[in-house]
Amino acid sequence: MNDMTNAPAPTGESVARPERQRKPDWIRVKAPTSKGYGETRQLMRGLGLNTVCEEAACPNIGECWTKKHATVMILGDVCTRACAFCNVKTGMPRKVDPLEPENVATAAAKLGLEHIVITSVDRDDLPDGGAGQFVKVIEALRRTTPQTTIEILTPDFRGKMQAAVEAIVAAGPDVYNHNLETVPRLYPTIRPGARYYASLRLLEEVKRHNPLIFTKSGVMLGLGEERLEVHQVMDDMRSAGIDFLTMGQYLQPTPKHAKVIDFVTPQAFSAYGAIARAKGFLQVAATPLTRSSYHAGDDFREMRAAREAQLAKAAQRG
Repeated sequence: MNDMTNAPAPTGESVARPERQRKPDWIRVKAPTSKGYGETRQLMRGLGLNTVCEEAACPNIGECWTKKHATVMILGDVCTRACAFCNVKTGMPRKVDPLEPENVATAAAKLGLEHIVITSVDRDDLPDGGAGQFVKVIEALRRTTPQTTIEILTPDFRGKMQAAVEAIVAAGPDVYNHNLETVPRLYPTIRPGARYYASLRLLEEVKRHNPLIFTKSGVMLGLGEERLEVHQVMDDMRSAGIDFLTMGQYLQPTPKHAKVIDFVTPQAFSAYGAIARAKGFLQVAATPLTRSSYHAGDDFREMRAAREAQLAKAAQRG
């Protein structure tokens, strides 16, 4: 069989570039230009903080930063994993910044945040996977801005999960998020360094240590998953006691990353959201532009109200 894939183009003919996939209208957003966006960017730069908004090329950065909402990414901007969907740099990270916890707390106070989301790169190079830095950030926030509710989005702490979860839960975040990202079948290609059931166990452990902490997880759609596989992930999450499900459209950050297999319509997202609510999640966010921390503060307040209503109803029955 003749393989012509590497054959030179005939003289005088240009090589056709692969056609860039056109985004549907419902996924397009305007480039950020507002004053609020500039102020948020300047504050983060001044304190030497990284944000997942920039590192992951989030489509909602303009809207969120205009409102002075930002998701801070601790433990540097270099990850020890190389997930096929993620735009964060891979390599050997630098030393942990001892000033980072106080700088995060300063940023939260200056922005006047009611709710803050803290995430991180994977740090497989650290003995605790970076859990200690999450603890220090939570403690600094509680000291500096005690009225701010705290949501953390952690990696899976591969091989170190039990001790990491125990320490972070003891520090008392309000929401513990860890994303499953996709269906189990796609893990070998999309999330090769992780294990689906290990991620589920992490979220179960959080509930085991403190049932009052809200747990949250998210999946991306458009990677080639089947509808029934998504339903199964929802069932697995509910079995693990997860309170909040987020679902959003996967967007390819660069041509080197996993391709978008399909753009899921807003109507299909609404249908998934209705099924998730029927399965018993306290809170569901399912739209093409939904990301883990998009509208996180408003969603947290709604989720807390839903739990209070649920408890009041149970008390009346009792």
